[in-house]
Amino acid sequence: MFVDNSKELAQYKLLILYILDNTHIPMNNSEITQFLLENNYMNYFLAQQFISELVNSKFIEFSIEDGQEYYHLSKAGKDTLSFFNDRIPQKLKDEVNKKYQKKEEEMIKDSQIVGNYFKKNDSEYIVNLKVVEKDITLFNMSLNVVSNKQAKMICNNWKEKPHEIYKKIIDLLITE
Repeated sequence: MFVDNSKELAQYKLLILYILDNTHIPMNNSEITQFLLENNYMNYFLAQQFISELVNSKFIEFSIEDGQEYYHLSKAGKDTLSFFNDRIPQKLKDEVNKKYQKKEEEMIKDSQIVGNYFKKNDSEYIVNLKVVEKDITLFNMSLNVVSNKQAKMICNNWKEKPHEIYKKIIDLLITE
């Protein structure tokens, strides 16, 4: 999958600008690349090359949050996209919008329900379960467990049925 002409090259770069312009959740390099690869818009190497070139030409900027670089369009990127927007076929735009909406729903769900663990010592693991909504932590619970297997099971159950588990915990806590 090599770029054969400058029109195709421009369309790929405009596609990246279009994706960033239409996202409601900041995306890092991995998320942009994964979206492009999952949907067969371009291969990994082209994605990295085009993202890098767009950053170098100041069409894309990034901010750092929690040690992670998140990309967004600069004013120059917005102006360029606005000027050349008609070079992206409407069918492709509609497809990107539909696929990104589904991806965004998954990303929102993943960011709201957090379950992770780490090894404290040879015989203990700490499991942390959270519910986060709009940058506000609604629920946060840490548990000590004795095995990696238990820690994984708790995190998997939390991610599979968080509402059910959360409701049971709250019901137990507020029952007189």
